[in-house]
Amino acid sequence: MSGMIFADSLSRLGTESAFVVLARAQALAQQGKDIINLGIGQPDFKTPEHISEAAIQAIRDGHHGYTPANGLPVLREAVAADLNRRHGVEVNPDNVVVVPGGKPTMFFAVMMFGQPGAEIMYPNPGFPIYESVIKYSGATPVPIALEEKNGFAFSAEKVLSQITERTRLIIINSPANPTGGVTPKAEIDKLVAGLMDHPHVALMSDEIYSNMLYGGREHVSLLQYPEIRDRLIMLDGWSKTYAMTGWRLGYAVWPDAAVDHVTRLCINDHSCVNAPTQFAGLAALTGPQDCVTEMVAQFDARRQVIVDALNGLPGVRCADAAGAFYAFPNIEGTGLTAKQAQDKFLDEAGVATVAGTSFGAWGEGYLRFSYANSTENILEAISRIKKLL
Repeated sequence: MSGMIFADSLSRLGTESAFVVLARAQALAQQGKDIINLGIGQPDFKTPEHISEAAIQAIRDGHHGYTPANGLPVLREAVAADLNRRHGVEVNPDNVVVVPGGKPTMFFAVMMFGQPGAEIMYPNPGFPIYESVIKYSGATPVPIALEEKNGFAFSAEKVLSQITERTRLIIINSPANPTGGVTPKAEIDKLVAGLMDHPHVALMSDEIYSNMLYGGREHVSLLQYPEIRDRLIMLDGWSKTYAMTGWRLGYAVWPDAAVDHVTRLCINDHSCVNAPTQFAGLAALTGPQDCVTEMVAQFDARRQVIVDALNGLPGVRCADAAGAFYAFPNIEGTGLTAKQAQDKFLDEAGVATVAGTSFGAWGEGYLRFSYANSTENILEAISRIKKLL
């Protein structure tokens, strides 16, 4: 028996349940069960060819050494140019920090502001890592309740009313995981205006799904508000847009006062992002974008299929998913809790989904379905659930 004594803080660290469900689904598949996975938030497309080729070429060209901790200068310039093209904003490449995926930005931002006595606000239901890292930092997590009746958008008035002198950071995510909700510009305008009374509060805007909006909706980036740029961390990356989840490549735009701090955290944590992956990211941003348009069009078609199909299930209703690639149906009418439905659908119907409670207490009564899977699989999955219900 080990006599090791671990730090208390480890007991406060949560997990990402989608990975737990994925492991269970894979174990069942290995036993010969036919499993359709609508659990994991990962595009089912291959990384576009020209992006993969750029990484292979980088290896051949000998790009296998360390790079600057904040990312290759040419990649940071490409990020700034891409943000200008998509959002019409000016970004100094010196404020861009390239990291291995989206999570390091979340982790560093929370560790930078979180400590005992501090409060950090986060969306609930929301990406589980927010709440996990806030607790790990010793700060108090303060949920921003996202409700179906508001299309899972946050209410600026509610958010502003929860700010105290202990609030250090507010995390927002639109388009959102797990709900697919998109917060309208009017609410964001109201939030930014209200934050003028609270200069001590920083913001982290998770915009990883910024290219995935449907029904003619336009993405509103927090970078478009110059009045908060001096305390805004904007997170984005390549994983979802370019089907590059396993490449581990993301970035954030940091305010001047935080750039040195986050660069030091990078040096202490991972030194730099691997070089060939950065060349792949460069090819993604500077190459043709029709691959993105095609993938988003397919997600949109699947979205319409899954929302209609879910609304045809007994005891289930599903709001229109506005962005990302998730549907978040209300399953209260089935009489099952979120966790019961998740387990039953996997064990008895061979369909992997994720319980809404994996994304926070406000997710009870909901399930997350990822429609990053073929239309054929989506329809088969819903048909199996229908038989079960």
